[in-house]
Amino acid sequence: MKIIAFVGLPLSGKSTASSVAREMGIPVVTMGDIVREEVRKRGLELTDENAGKVASELREKEGMDAIAKRCLPRVREAGKEKGVVVIDGIRGIAEVERFKKAFGDDFVLIAIESPVELRFERARKRNREDDQGISSIDDLRRRDEREISWGMLDAMKVANLTVENVSDIEDFKDKIRNILKAFTKCVEVEVEAEVNPTEDVEKVKKAIENLFPGIELEYNEERGVLKGKTENIERFRELLRMQRILDTARAELRRGWKGNESTIFLNKQAATVSRINFADENTVLSPIVLTFRVYGTNFERFVDWLTPETRDGKPVREIELWEDEENGEN
Repeated sequence: MKIIAFVGLPLSGKSTASSVAREMGIPVVTMGDIVREEVRKRGLELTDENAGKVASELREKEGMDAIAKRCLPRVREAGKEKGVVVIDGIRGIAEVERFKKAFGDDFVLIAIESPVELRFERARKRNREDDQGISSIDDLRRRDEREISWGMLDAMKVANLTVENVSDIEDFKDKIRNILKAFTKCVEVEVEAEVNPTEDVEKVKKAIENLFPGIELEYNEERGVLKGKTENIERFRELLRMQRILDTARAELRRGWKGNESTIFLNKQAATVSRINFADENTVLSPIVLTFRVYGTNFERFVDWLTPETRDGKPVREIELWEDEENGEN
């Protein structure tokens, strides 16, 4: 199980990073929830001041890793299904050490950095209950000082990698998404198709859906392009076997292979009748462009899973895509 934790000063972007994880189906354990639950349990109003007092009191009574210790059962439970968990809200080096002791090298720490001015603007826009005590940059700096006293900067110094959150939110989300994918077992295919003036958008869309049911496609009218992503490639894999074109598909994947991805080109007309015909990149009516990206295993294994070697048109050996984590075997 991989444990990915975000650390950063208040309003640096930890909650946004965690929201990206949730969108990707990765479970998130929020350390601040422990404190907020304790505040409510004591019948206190959920304010930044009360949350800070309760958090400090827990650390004084139970140790600087008190909140991390309380999170451990939640982390283990959350990771049972996906094999990866995100932790949001590490506040100090003692918490990092607690998680490293519990999870060893499977614990990955990501620091998020952002200037105080930008963080203050976020506080004004976010307007969360425990942000109500932040009415000026000085208020935010005082909150920074409180968390620094818990060992926040020491924790950030030992991070495995650092992400800067200084531009627009979509750029930051893309950075986080790409990092998380490196720790996630998934195959993603990006589909793009130019719609020529003589073609109907809905028919091209249907052709793509024949190969990748459920894919969400967006049409850019200005560019005349349909584009979408999906992780559901089972129908595509099934069609390759039904049409007995595994060897051809294997060669095409290898030809377009670079790093952890491969780009191939398909004939649109064939796709309208749920058939896979490979095309040249510069074909007259423009092809459907597929870019496969693989995370959590090597691309060679993906090729063997999607397009195994054949004998008399039939796969010689079918394999599982994901290796058994304990022994590396199927």
